[in-house]
Amino acid sequence: MIALSVAAALAIFVVYTALAGNGVADVTPSTLAGHTGDVALVGKVVGSPRGNAHTASGLRFRIKDIGRATAARLPVVYHGSVPDLFKTGSDITVDGRLRNGVFVAKRDSLVTKCPDHYAGKSSKT
Repeated sequence: MIALSVAAALAIFVVYTALAGNGVADVTPSTLAGHTGDVALVGKVVGSPRGNAHTASGLRFRIKDIGRATAARLPVVYHGSVPDLFKTGSDITVDGRLRNGVFVAKRDSLVTKCPDHYAGKSSKT
């Protein structure tokens, strides 16, 4: 009976950790300070992205908190594949860490979010 209880508790723990995510904190540019190690940075692309994600210098762009016009802008450098929907104004998530005031993203971690998919259906009249 005890062995079954322990096995059930371990199974619940494994399922919980699989569903809860990979243990990486989701942060915004304004809440990044003080975080060490890898994080998932969420924000809106501002300004004009420049560079090339497939060269040594990488794709460089700035992001800010979503929904805050006066939020601080954080520079990002990224290497790897770039989603088709990536552009100025895109809401994105990218994994990496802050180094010397620049967020250095992990290769191929850039994901764009499409707010249209989350908007409510409009009523037809």
